[in-house]
Amino acid sequence: MSKHFFAYISRMKYIFRWNLMRNTERENIQEHSMQVVWIAHALSIIGNKFFNKNYIIEDVLALAAYHEASEVITGDLPTPIKYHNPNIKKAYKAIEELACQKLLNMLPDNLKPEYDKYLIPRKCQEQIIVKAADRISAYLKCVDELKTGNLEFSKAKDTILISINRLDIDEVDYFMDNFMDSFELTLDELN
Repeated sequence: MSKHFFAYISRMKYIFRWNLMRNTERENIQEHSMQVVWIAHALSIIGNKFFNKNYIIEDVLALAAYHEASEVITGDLPTPIKYHNPNIKKAYKAIEELACQKLLNMLPDNLKPEYDKYLIPRKCQEQIIVKAADRISAYLKCVDELKTGNLEFSKAKDTILISINRLDIDEVDYFMDNFMDSFELTLDELN
């Protein structure tokens, strides 16, 4: 039995996102994952309360917390490379799955089933909402960078917003329509 799972997961703070772009503030996958956790949590509550969805909140939270876990082994491959063509995308998905399997094998046998569904997620409504939260998080990174005057993120912001709008998920639309404007404000404007 290996005992290194949690030590590996704690290394999320060393893996930085957006490596091909100039950043005014670096973002690691641990910070990003926490943001995805609270966005996915909000989306699932909105879905359950307003749109008669039946998200399992515990699953949403755990899927969000571990959605970048493979990157402690693979590192962060920039999106333009990861999705450059179908062959690269397929190969990278296989690498991510191998990395997640390696992480899973670092747990005692009786804990593996508890983490398997989060490290090697299957397509389900909770996974879809985490993917949506991941996109919203990327959009928020663009908003933050543009607020500092970093135009490097302007095209990414537009592209990500289009992808969010194409999701056609009620709770995502609700979040974007009701909460997104606040992220454009300064602290003084929020007060």
